[in-house]
Amino acid sequence: MDSFVMPLTIGHVEALYRYPVKSMAGESLHSANLGWHGIEGDRRLALRRLEDRGGGFPWLTAGKFPDLIRFTPERGGTSDLPTHIRTPDGQSLPIFSEELAAEIARRYNSPVEMMHYKHGIFDEGTISLIASDTICELSRLAGLNPDVRRFRPNILVKLLQPIPFQEDDWVGCILSFGESADAPAVSVTLRDERCAMLNLDPDTAQPNPEMLKAVVHAHQNTAGVYAAVTRTGKLAVGQPIILNRH
Repeated sequence: MDSFVMPLTIGHVEALYRYPVKSMAGESLHSANLGWHGIEGDRRLALRRLEDRGGGFPWLTAGKFPDLIRFTPERGGTSDLPTHIRTPDGQSLPIFSEELAAEIARRYNSPVEMMHYKHGIFDEGTISLIASDTICELSRLAGLNPDVRRFRPNILVKLLQPIPFQEDDWVGCILSFGESADAPAVSVTLRDERCAMLNLDPDTAQPNPEMLKAVVHAHQNTAGVYAAVTRTGKLAVGQPIILNRH
């Protein structure tokens, strides 16, 4: 008979983030609604490359156009979705406007169109998590100041035991956020394999290859984990994070 494993509190929610437009700047949240398709309003919008004829990945990302991370979604009222985008030059343009599409097309040198997808556009999992200790260790190895924005997580974890790369041990487990029986929860599915977007300075979009090199050499090109939602609810900064092993 299988032995019972007690749930273990591993830390708490240090910060929450969502990225309304794929590859654009994110926003910090004190609380967020966790639905079946991730944090409400996360990656629900993306720019489609109109001249893409390959039938593959049609979205414009910072991997192809690094300056995209310097565009900042702006929300008005209580909606989870932005109404405007602030350009690197400080202009605030309506999100579905021809002016915004033309400004990005001018910089990218190819036409684009803003698209809205109800359930979002994700690379691997609808939720990403990383511990702040992991970010600090990789930044130390890269010789850079720690900046969570490079790693673009939804949930930044403050660990009780400050040891980097603990996230690997969560794969195959359930993480719940809060101690109640109906607390929101996710199933950790796989490690987060990183790409060159990690190298981009969030303020200038200038690349520094030392960051990705550090991730490759120190941790098999992975940092943090992806997860799928198993119970919906309200996430909030400060919530305890409880590890449940099957």
